[in-house]
Amino acid sequence: MTPQSPVSVLGEDESWQLLSSVTLGRLVSTIGTRLEIFPVNFVVQHRTVLFRTAEGTKLISTLFNDRVMFEADDHTGVGGWSVIVRGVPRLLETPEEIAEAERAQLLSWIATTKRRYVRIQPKEISGRRFVFGGLPGDG
Repeated sequence: MTPQSPVSVLGEDESWQLLSSVTLGRLVSTIGTRLEIFPVNFVVQHRTVLFRTAEGTKLISTLFNDRVMFEADDHTGVGGWSVIVRGVPRLLETPEEIAEAERAQLLSWIATTKRRYVRIQPKEISGRRFVFGGLPGDG
């Protein structure tokens, strides 16, 4: 019997499934040469990442980039997972796009007005599953 590897690579379908199971992730973008990271609540809609934001640094840094990264993860006492999406952010502007986004029922966690929807169109998704435990041979 072979012990389970502590790290395994997830397929695309499982990565999207796990990403769909949580609602808090981290958006990574840049302003000039400075990396920025923002916690955002989100939903997966049609294998894209959808989030809302107010006017400000998060919106500006996202839209001035032709690519961003998005990461979400979760864990239990015995293991965890992490999924990363690399993609192109796009501000939703047409009434049809906004209506479709609103059907996702993405609600803000805090009492602030977030009028802008941003959709990350993925170029790549990757995921890892982790099994927690001691070093091999620890007894």
